Amino acid sequence: MDRDDPSPASPPSPGPGQLIGRGHDLALIRDFVDEAALSGGALLLSGDAGVGKSVLLDAAAAYARGADVRVVRAAGVEFESAVSFAGLHQILHQLLPGIEQLMDPFRSALSVAMGLDNGAPSGQLMVSNAALTLLIQAAAERPLVVVVDDLPWLDRASAMVMGFVARRIPGSRVGFLGAYRSGEGSFFERGGLPEHHVRPLDEGAAAELVGDRFPSLTPRVRQRLLADAQGNPLALLELPIALSGTHRAGTRPLTGLPDVLPLNRRLQAVFASRVEALPASTRSLLLCAVLDGTGDLRILRSAVSGRTDMEDLAYAERAGLVYVDDSTGRLTFRHPLTRSAVVELSTSDERRQEHRALATQRADRPERRAWHLAQAAVGPTEEVANLLEQVAHDIVRRGDAGGAIAALLRAAELSPLGYDRGRRIAEAAYLGADLTGDLRDVPRLLEDARRADGGRAGPLVAAVAAAHHLLLSGEGDLDTAHRLLVGAIEMQHQPYDATDATMIEALYTLTWVCHGAQRAELWKPLDRALSLLKPDLPGQLAMILSTVADPARTAPAALGRLDEAVASLDQEADPVRVIRIAMASTYVDRLAGCRTAVRRMLRDGRDTGSVTLELQGLVFLGRDYFAAGEWDAIEAQTDEGRRLGEAHSYRLLSTDFLYQRALVAAARGDEATTRALTDEMTRWAAPRGVGFFLSCASHAQALAALGRGRFEDAYRHASAISRAGELASHVPTALLLIMELVESAVRTGRLAEAAAHVAAVREAGVAAISPRLAMTVEASAAIAATDRHAADLFEEALAIPGTDRWPFELARVQLAHGERLRRARSNTKARTQLISALDTFERLGATPWAARAGNELRATGPARRQAERTGPASLTPQQREIATLAASGLTNKQIGERLYLSPRTVSAHLHQLFPKLGVASRAALRDALAETPLD
Repeated sequence: MDRDDPSPASPPSPGPGQLIGRGHDLALIRDFVDEAALSGGALLLSGDAGVGKSVLLDAAAAYARGADVRVVRAAGVEFESAVSFAGLHQILHQLLPGIEQLMDPFRSALSVAMGLDNGAPSGQLMVSNAALTLLIQAAAERPLVVVVDDLPWLDRASAMVMGFVARRIPGSRVGFLGAYRSGEGSFFERGGLPEHHVRPLDEGAAAELVGDRFPSLTPRVRQRLLADAQGNPLALLELPIALSGTHRAGTRPLTGLPDVLPLNRRLQAVFASRVEALPASTRSLLLCAVLDGTGDLRILRSAVSGRTDMEDLAYAERAGLVYVDDSTGRLTFRHPLTRSAVVELSTSDERRQEHRALATQRADRPERRAWHLAQAAVGPTEEVANLLEQVAHDIVRRGDAGGAIAALLRAAELSPLGYDRGRRIAEAAYLGADLTGDLRDVPRLLEDARRADGGRAGPLVAAVAAAHHLLLSGEGDLDTAHRLLVGAIEMQHQPYDATDATMIEALYTLTWVCHGAQRAELWKPLDRALSLLKPDLPGQLAMILSTVADPARTAPAALGRLDEAVASLDQEADPVRVIRIAMASTYVDRLAGCRTAVRRMLRDGRDTGSVTLELQGLVFLGRDYFAAGEWDAIEAQTDEGRRLGEAHSYRLLSTDFLYQRALVAAARGDEATTRALTDEMTRWAAPRGVGFFLSCASHAQALAALGRGRFEDAYRHASAISRAGELASHVPTALLLIMELVESAVRTGRLAEAAAHVAAVREAGVAAISPRLAMTVEASAAIAATDRHAADLFEEALAIPGTDRWPFELARVQLAHGERLRRARSNTKARTQLISALDTFERLGATPWAARAGNELRATGPARRQAERTGPASLTPQQREIATLAASGLTNKQIGERLYLSPRTVSAHLHQLFPKLGVASRAALRDALAETPLD
């Protein structure tokens, strides 16, 4: 570049009406703003660097203001990406007066998260709901659009909050418009929000833009620039500036920019040259602004006082690199490449100097101060390491596990002592295993912790992290995880401190390990540790132990406390507590009461990127869906869960989805699928000592065999879980197979064993746990009883209120009762029970059970059977809808899409309803349905 021929300043950004070649993009954005002003919504812009996303955001903001829509603007900043809620502060500080109008706890949650007030940090969900409420409140007076550039550089905590908001604003008058560079992995990119990809300008528009802005370029130079820029607007506007006057006139060869550099590198070189031309004092001021990230002129003035003058800012403004936003009074960089160039041209000493200056200005913001001090440090310093560790503990309570891990790892780097370094790395590993949902880095972090601590066994938190990894990933076995935890717990000072969060987490983790193993002897060290815990065993841990460890014997005493906990879930914001209450509910039939909270937790897990929450939510919902007879919902959900679990190395939770699918396949008579799924479960669980899934495999196999009438096989699988005549100690799965064991024992002539098992469950008081178990116990007693007493016992079982919540179990009791009544020649009563059972089995698609009920029903009298069970009136509501849709010409796939069923389920229903209507093909359905009114 010729120094005697200075290049012109960057041309001013055109107004929205002057954007060349962007008619379609502008129309789409204006439509979005109009719609958002009426009913809210979100839109993401993606595209290459320099393609024009930021200019389109400017155009959207200008159009919104012209339409009397309030605009709130912010941008992700690379050097703020480690500071939790920095982006949220950018967005919401413009709405600060509205925070005071919020009700607590929303007001305090936002005030603490944004650093406006001291206090205990709130959870991620509370902050997210508070932000959503504030935005909707602000839009009540006047529609509001939030415009955020550079989404990938938002700190993770802010991204999770705004992702939560963006998915919930439809129906409000709040719009969210964001932009991110393609390929940078925006958190929002995976969230399913509407997206518009901004493409380069076409050849004609590119030529028009260059001709309009640089009319003096010769044709040869113009063609070279058009070829190099590839339709990228930023390149079209900036590359000419990098050429000297003689280059632009075409009187010298085009050597200003090397051909070997890719487009992005050439643009970076352009911005670097423009920054380099600024006075040193101006570059220092810009460096301070970049590292601060807030654009707050008050902070900048204080930080650079005595070294530079704010007048130096004018040089950067005249060069077109920055501007002061009139609406916010904050310094804004015109393009992210300017920020990058400022940092790249600075030295490490200069950066440390600015970080130290900024730290002195941030005494009121402990997290920012700690990070600035950490960036300024040149060697180990326990003072700064301790500050970062405190920051990590604060932000993990706000739900930002990723931010906490980053703070802990930097604290570890600054730790002078090996023990502290190892402890901090181990805690980061634990957060990675327990909260972030990514297990892949855990082994490396644990090894780093071991090395940092001189190769010793490591602190308790390291053992918890390692056990979590072994338990969830399946890369080790449960015996190893058990030994690791027990050894680390027993090394702690006695008595154990019940207020020590790490100790309590270790006991929870040991509980999950013991539950997974399902061996009574493994619980003894846990019981010993619990006896040494002072002053008291935490109530939630006590409740879980009562309902999970050995519920047949200990659950009844804890049910009152559990019912209170379940009733409070609608107000529960802590996802970990939701998980634990749902786990405590699993074996005592309280999952139905947890469904709303679990769904909310699942949705929040998707919004915040927490794979752990998402997987746990899918597991508990699947269990409840099977109990409630919502089997068609399980197929898609378990597919999603398996993909997610396998992608993030969560093999333990992935295997639970095999179990759920196996139960449905078993009940529906798909023996090949049942066998394949249970074989896969067994192959994985056996070498790892995961007795829980061995029991689950036996459960599915017993159910499949019982449905097909293979009673010897059913008895073998059921008694493998718990021998007849006893409820196996610390094997909660035994509560799921009481009737299977008794029925298969009776059918194989083991009458004494059946009676002994009924006596065992009665003695344990299992019937007091739930309506399902009460019905199961009475029905099992009826199955094992003599004919004289059986009818009364069956009637007592069916009279228990609330059992319709478990339709499959209820139908099985009705089938067993009908079978016994038919053998007693009470055909009329038998038909009542059998028809009810058959309707339920057909609705569920439980083919072998429907066949059993149908055979029994036919045996009560074919004439009556035909009268009662043929014609359109005999169809269930779902069968009627399927028949009508099939008669209209829809395929099984199309019917399934309308009714949220799988094509296979639709086929099964059609197979069942054809005989009822007396037809053999779809073509005859229309006439058959017309014969008798369906109502």
